[in-house]
Amino acid sequence: MAEIEEKTELKEDIIQKAVQSFTPKAEIQHTAYLTLGFIGFAAVLLLWCILTYGGIVDTIFLPTPTATIQAGISLFTELNFIHDIGITIVRVMVGFILAAVIAVPLGILLGAYKPIEGLLEPLISFGRYLPASAFIPLLILWIGVNETQKVTVIFIGSFPQLILMVAAATKSVQNDLIDVSYTLGTSRAAVLWRVMLPASMPSIINSLRMILGWAWTYIIVAELVGASSGIGYMIIQSQRMLNTSNIFVGILAIGVIGLIFDYLFKWLSKRLFPWN
Repeated sequence: MAEIEEKTELKEDIIQKAVQSFTPKAEIQHTAYLTLGFIGFAAVLLLWCILTYGGIVDTIFLPTPTATIQAGISLFTELNFIHDIGITIVRVMVGFILAAVIAVPLGILLGAYKPIEGLLEPLISFGRYLPASAFIPLLILWIGVNETQKVTVIFIGSFPQLILMVAAATKSVQNDLIDVSYTLGTSRAAVLWRVMLPASMPSIINSLRMILGWAWTYIIVAELVGASSGIGYMIIQSQRMLNTSNIFVGILAIGVIGLIFDYLFKWLSKRLFPWN
């Protein structure tokens, strides 16, 4: 009888914790978080298996997990796919870092000072809606088909978005913090560096994390035209041969790399800003 009551209490406790976890912004245990993430990936894999091994979707359009694994092994062992991955990562990071070095300071100034906002925001907002892929024919004409052209595509795609997101993060600093700093005798110049910048840095790091994800979409477009290496080049070559297994390997490789960078940014944010 006691054992039945203990099991009942355990079930009620689990149900109560599950209900409480759906409270807005409520924290859950790290183990539960990882478990849910694993379940999400497992559900997608299960659906993939059902669609392919069950014959619901032809393997020409959707390869089986087994065929994808075999294609990955072949790419890494026979076709030096690791070199393509390295080339693509370098292109993305160079373009992204160049954009960040310029956009972050400008975004902070744009978010802090209204005259700079009035001067730059309309222009940056206009540029934000110009698709980076539309510049590829012009960049080939101006620069040629080389590494600079591909890095420039990343820069054009990342810079306007990043500068506006950094500006929004800077603007979001509470006015109460600024008012208190003035009351304590902080000068107008020091408020930017001692109050606004520290308060907005966690959001700025998060903005960098988001824009890096967008940069990966631009590099694939850049590598589809005039490239002789890279993940995008491998994907377009596989498409010409109807090798969907290789295409899936390229897509999954980008996803894995992006996930690694995403968690690196999250880890960096926790280390630098433990109070956030």
